[in-house]
Amino acid sequence: MGARKRNTANKRKEEKLKTYQAMLRNCPTSPRKMRLVTDMIIGMDVNKALDTLKFSQKEASRNVEKLLMSAISNWQTKNEGVRIEESNLYVKEAFVNQGRTLKRLQTAPQGRAHRIRKRSNHVTLIIDSQNREQVENSSN
Repeated sequence: MGARKRNTANKRKEEKLKTYQAMLRNCPTSPRKMRLVTDMIIGMDVNKALDTLKFSQKEASRNVEKLLMSAISNWQTKNEGVRIEESNLYVKEAFVNQGRTLKRLQTAPQGRAHRIRKRSNHVTLIIDSQNREQVENSSN
């Protein structure tokens, strides 16, 4: 591997250590329904996002709420001395990818069958502190 590639790979690894994320794999909800929920909370403060998910009528919001709690827990393990209220955490990114699709058949009249696709998805939620973002922007 060349020096430039190695340097960029090391820089990418260091950036990944600074991010706090949680992933949900093979959630049995269609990706389209899950994207509706994740798009609601992108850019929101963590506490406001939790309230929004808690009082949302959508079924997928329960899974995203658990995932957000997991991301906050991941943040707490790396930052033990810092309080959540002082850190100004917000949802930096949330994206949904398609998971595996289970293909099933449902019987239909006159000897026919209809195909049913039971979709699943993978959700990734990344949170970050606004304090760190402001410090990086002011130094540039």
